[in-house]
Amino acid sequence: MKNQGIVELYQPRHTLIGRDGITMIPHFLERLSADRVLVVTDKGLMKTGIAGKVTAVLDEAKINYVIYDGVEPNPSVRIVNEAFAFYKEQSCGAVIAIGGGSPIDVAKAVSILSANGGKIQDYNGVNKSKKHGAPIIAVNTTAGTGSECTRAYVVTDEEAKSKMLMVDTNCLSHLALNDPMLMVGMPPSLTAATGIDALTHAIEAYICNTHTPYTDALALESIRLISGSLREAVRDGSNMDARTDMCWAEYMAGLAFSNAGLGLVHGIAHQLGGYYNIPHGLANAIMLPRVLEFNRPYCMGRLAEIAQAMDEKVDHLSVDAASKVAIEAVRRLIKDVKIPPLCETKFDMKDIDIIAENALKDTATATNAVRPTLEDVKIIIAKTYYEGVLMKKVNENG
Repeated sequence: MKNQGIVELYQPRHTLIGRDGITMIPHFLERLSADRVLVVTDKGLMKTGIAGKVTAVLDEAKINYVIYDGVEPNPSVRIVNEAFAFYKEQSCGAVIAIGGGSPIDVAKAVSILSANGGKIQDYNGVNKSKKHGAPIIAVNTTAGTGSECTRAYVVTDEEAKSKMLMVDTNCLSHLALNDPMLMVGMPPSLTAATGIDALTHAIEAYICNTHTPYTDALALESIRLISGSLREAVRDGSNMDARTDMCWAEYMAGLAFSNAGLGLVHGIAHQLGGYYNIPHGLANAIMLPRVLEFNRPYCMGRLAEIAQAMDEKVDHLSVDAASKVAIEAVRRLIKDVKIPPLCETKFDMKDIDIIAENALKDTATATNAVRPTLEDVKIIIAKTYYEGVLMKKVNENG
C-alpha cells in the first residue's frame, strides 16, 4: 500500500447485528427529536410481512410513522422525488429504511434532500452535499448490499439511462441494523445474488488502489465468511448460523468498500442496472470473474491472499498460479449458487459502446486496480456475454 497520509474512516453512528435486533429500534428512536418517522420500503416486503415485523415493533412502542412503499429495484429519480415529497408533506423528521439496497438508497437520498434541498442529480459524485441529512435507521433485509453501513447510494437517471453513484459522508446511518430473522424467507436466487454482491464488495475493496490496513482486514474476513457460508445459506435459508455469518460478512464488506473504494465490476454493473434494470447484485455476480481476470496482472499478490481466505490450498504455488486459483474459486462459488449468465438477461450487444463509455465515467471505476481503456471494457463485456452463450449451447447439447 502506498503512503496515503492521513486517512479518515467512515461508519454508522450505531450498529446492531443479531437475532431480534429490530426490538431495539424504539430505544434508538427515543434519542432522536422526530415527531413522525417516514418508513421507506417496497410492496414486496409489505406483502410478505417482513416490513410488518418492523412496523409491529413501532406500533407497540406507539411510534408515529407513515409508510412509503413505492420503492422499486434500481430506484429512479422519480421514486426519490415521490418519497421526498411524502416526507415533507407528512412533516417527518427521520427515516426508517426496511429492505435491501434499493429502499436504503432511497432513504439516503430523502435524507440528503431534506437537509440540502435541490435535485438529487446535484449530488452525483463525491461529498457534494454540505449538511448532514435527516437521521436514518437502516434495517437491512438482504445479506449483500452493505447499504446500511456505507456512505454510498445509487439512483437511476431515467432520462440518461444510467446510474448515479453518490458517495457522501452526510448520508451515513444513525443506526445500521442486521437481524438475520428478517432474512430467513429470502428466496435462494436472491440470497445467491446478494451474497455474491457482498463478495464483490469485499474483493474490489481489497484489490482497489485506495485500500488500507483497516479495509484489508475487513475484506479478507468477509471473503472467508462468504466462502464458508453462502452455499449453505442458499441451500437452507433457515440455517441461522449461515444467515448470521452472512450478516457479518456483508456488513464488513460494506465498511471495507465504503472506506476504500470499488472497481470496474461496479462500474459496469451500474450501467447494466441503469440501462436494463438488471438487479445490482446479479449484475455484479455476472461481471466479477472477467473483471478479475483483467485486473489479475496488476494485483496477483492480493488475489493469492484472497485464495487463502477462500480456504484454497495455495501455499505450494507461485503467486501467479495462486492468483488464478482465486479466480477459479470465485467462478466455482458463482456456479454453485446458480448465477445466470449475461446472455440470459436483457443485455443487448448493440448497446455495448454506450455501456462501456458510461462504465469508464462511473465513480467506482476510478479506484479500480488499474485504469482500463474503452476497448478493455468492451472486450470484458463481450467475453462475459459470449462465454454465457457458449455455455448455454454446451448445456443444451448435453
